[in-house]
Amino acid sequence: MSKEHSGVLRAWESTMRKTQAAKKRANNIFGITSMANVTNNDLEDDTDKGVSISGEAYFAEKILPNGDYYTGQWYDNFPHGQGKYLWTDGCMYLGEWHKGKTMGKGRFSWPSGASYEGEFKTGYMDGTGTYIGSNGDTYKGKWVMNMKHGHGILNYSNGDCYDGEWRRGLQEGHGKYQWQNKNYYIGEWKNGVIFGKGIFVWSNGNTYDGYWEDGMPKGNGTYQWPDGSFYVGNWSKDPDEQNGTYYPSESSLAANLEWDPTTVYNELAGCKICVGERVSIMPSQKRLATWYSSKGGDKPRRMSVDGRVSVGVERPLDKMSLWENDGNSNGLRQVRRDLDCELLGIPHNDANPKFNLGLPLKAPKLEKRQGETISKGHRNYELMLNLQLGIRHSVGRPAPATSFDLKASAFDPKDKIWTRFPREGSKYTPPHQSYEFKWKDYCPVVFRTLRKLFKVDPADYMISICGDNALRELSSPGKSGSFFYLTDDDRYMIKTMKKSEVKMFLRMLSAYYNHVRSFENTLVIKYYGLHCVKLPGTTQKKVRFIIMGNLLRSDYTIHRRFDLKGSSLGRITEKNEFQTDNTTILKDLDLNFIFKLQKAWYQEFCW
Repeated sequence: MSKEHSGVLRAWESTMRKTQAAKKRANNIFGITSMANVTNNDLEDDTDKGVSISGEAYFAEKILPNGDYYTGQWYDNFPHGQGKYLWTDGCMYLGEWHKGKTMGKGRFSWPSGASYEGEFKTGYMDGTGTYIGSNGDTYKGKWVMNMKHGHGILNYSNGDCYDGEWRRGLQEGHGKYQWQNKNYYIGEWKNGVIFGKGIFVWSNGNTYDGYWEDGMPKGNGTYQWPDGSFYVGNWSKDPDEQNGTYYPSESSLAANLEWDPTTVYNELAGCKICVGERVSIMPSQKRLATWYSSKGGDKPRRMSVDGRVSVGVERPLDKMSLWENDGNSNGLRQVRRDLDCELLGIPHNDANPKFNLGLPLKAPKLEKRQGETISKGHRNYELMLNLQLGIRHSVGRPAPATSFDLKASAFDPKDKIWTRFPREGSKYTPPHQSYEFKWKDYCPVVFRTLRKLFKVDPADYMISICGDNALRELSSPGKSGSFFYLTDDDRYMIKTMKKSEVKMFLRMLSAYYNHVRSFENTLVIKYYGLHCVKLPGTTQKKVRFIIMGNLLRSDYTIHRRFDLKGSSLGRITEKNEFQTDNTTILKDLDLNFIFKLQKAWYQEFCW
């Protein structure tokens, strides 16, 4: 076989390997699609100098252009196997690599003196490992994606220690915390604080066994002294809510008969939970330095240790390019461009500035805002004024302070307040330019407490809904026939409801309140108020509506919006791809993405 023929054969084999990889990647991302053909005239010798054709890893020692240093096993332009990488800022990783990703057992150290030794997965601290902070804190236990998750022991530098369950970097579940003065707590935790049922033991032998909330006794509990005397009752930081009974023992002092439960809160105020050291930069955020292909390509490749690759200065389609740049073939470059365009469904037209790879990336246009602004003359302008007047009255109305422990009567559907709004005003309502109407608040104490629970400032709430800016009306994306209104700052959404829906919601309100109170980080939508406007006229039409948080409010650009109900019957948008934009509401069957979760989180969420 001639040398020229052998070179062409090797190039053909290399191109076929790339084409198969491109097909596989394209099918994974876009589904089955056609591939552009590559002619023999476009082929070049693609073998790497210094690397065997069999593709075996070899030892390499590299000082990279930015000063980073790597020594260890190398394969196909990536660290692969055992190796050590030293960044110029002083961070270092020594351990196992897999195709440019830290994978397996290894040790990562920071210039501050902190270090992590244990298991890695795709660049993340994931598995079992030990972290020693620069301040002396030591954690040994389970990790998931750089966060303490599972069982672990954290010994703080000040002598405190926590041994128990962790969830996403915070103490949650069952655990024991011991202070350096020998006081300790054993029981339930939530979001890094004592919450639930547990027992606190002081070094002098006193104990409290009962319920806790935000690190303090709350609810039923028993405080006991070493001599056998004890106090049983309802505990609260508010002295007006405290009540209980003291039971002395035979040997107890008479002075204890006047004992005040407030002293326990004063003692606990000095028992602070230590905050662990914050890691300045995670291993998965470290980027590997720019290196050049052994084929002499002129486009630098850069990759983070979690496997994300960027190529030079990014232009459209750079992240999706499936071919390497050999630097001296216009024909192959055109084939690459045609293939990328075909995979992404883009016309092969360099004159189109939107998809021309040779042109710089322009700043994106401002996102189109959803809805139609309700201005004077709009059919619902008067209704909007009524709504804003009513909410301003409801939120601004003086009300006694309430605790989070609501009585059952607060959830009674009959607990509602009617207010008349005459045009000339009244003792309780201001004069206004709209027509006279009546306003109803459903379960006002419950929703006032929910706003307090969700940390909503009343002034900000009123400014968002009742400020100078008008609401925006959205047409219903579903079949309910409801109307949706958005505040100008996109914080809150107002939805009209049927009478039957209101009744159903009020029946669920107590369970909803208990749920959001128990699970502070719940993803369930937040509700802030339920109201009704009774319009004048012979029909006396009532418009009921609920105020809720807008889940789609984000600092990031939203490209697609989906209304997912977990059903496939009729769950597809009738508009074609040319009629949809970033404000179109898509449905279940329009969602053709594959979402991948960390295995531990997948099992936790789905089982």
